[in-house]
Amino acid sequence: VQLVESGGGLVQPGGSLRLSCAASGFTFSRFGMSWYRQTPGKERELVATITSNGRSTNYADSMEGRFTISRDNAKNTVYLQTNSLKPEDTAVYYCNVNVWGVNYWGKGTLVTVSS
Repeated sequence: VQLVESGGGLVQPGGSLRLSCAASGFTFSRFGMSWYRQTPGKERELVATITSNGRSTNYADSMEGRFTISRDNAKNTVYLQTNSLKPEDTAVYYCNVNVWGVNYWGKGTLVTVSS
C-alpha cells in the first residue's frame, strides 16, 4: 500500500488549497479513506472520512462547512478541498486507509496558513 499526498503550501488566511492523495497497492474502490492532520506537540486528529463509493462523508466539527472530501475511484485518488483557511489550520495533512485491519499513512503534505 502506498499513499502519496500533494497540494500543500503557503496560503493566506481566507485562502484555499486542494490536497490530493494518490493511492496504490490495494483495490482503492473497496475502501473508505480519511484525511488527518497534525501539528507539533499535538496528537493527530481526524479531519474527514469518505466511504468507498463516495456517497457518505463525515467531518470534524471545526472543519464542517469549510472542507470537502471527495474521491475519484477511476484515478485512485482522494481529495480534500480546504476553504476559508485559518492560521489554526496550519498542520501536516495525512491520507489514511485501513486495509483489513492495518492502518496505512502517507508522508503528509504541509499546509501553512499565514499572512
